[in-house]
Amino acid sequence: MISGASVPLLAVLALLGLLGGIGITALGPGGVLPTIGLFALTDLSASAVAGTAIVTHIATGALGTLAYTRSGQLRQPHTRRTALVLAGAAVVGTPIGVVVNTLVSKHVFGIILAVIVGGVALLLWYRETRAPSAGRHPHVAVVAGLGFAVAVLSGIVGIGGPMLTVPLLIACGVPVLESLAAAQAQSIVIATVGTIGYAAHGTIDWALAAIVGIPELAGVIVGWKIAHALPTRTLKYALIVALLALAPYLALSA
Repeated sequence: MISGASVPLLAVLALLGLLGGIGITALGPGGVLPTIGLFALTDLSASAVAGTAIVTHIATGALGTLAYTRSGQLRQPHTRRTALVLAGAAVVGTPIGVVVNTLVSKHVFGIILAVIVGGVALLLWYRETRAPSAGRHPHVAVVAGLGFAVAVLSGIVGIGGPMLTVPLLIACGVPVLESLAAAQAQSIVIATVGTIGYAAHGTIDWALAAIVGIPELAGVIVGWKIAHALPTRTLKYALIVALLALAPYLALSA
């Protein structure tokens, strides 16, 4: 794929990787941006889009986990427990998602991606309109079910998980930074298991993964700093508008 790609196209994919990385650690949603770019701007198959996108989340998940360990969130017992439960559920759910992906057409893939993108935008909006959480922690069974569902969807479309896990955890009452931290740890498992699955099918474009993944890694650090230092309301609303605009486009162009 990369041999026939233009420099502007590669630059756009790299930019989407950077913005995706910022979104991953600053807001949770963000990792879907590289998937959207690979789907909309290249002629890759559904499996190649998901496989190429998901491999980039191994490094971003690891870096995000280190960052939130350093800032203390993943040292907290409740957050660590949530992260472990999410990761365990991902071991089971992600392979199912990979198998489902190999069975669907690119048209169906686009519809699924559009539904996920629109759903995440609505979850973000819901999160912004709710009163701040008092710091509740959902039951282990709830976290496990949530983690399994997120892992299946992540395996299908090639996302790392935080874009779904973070708003869902917040809706369950988990504080923002704890949700972000736990989701980073889960994304390592989703990305690793997903990469193994898609590599077994030979559908990963490793060169494009590097073009997207290296800027995405830089974005993770920027996003972590934003999450701890700056109010992110404007960024959140901009992302909500962008995702709501992209959802019908993805559905119609599928």
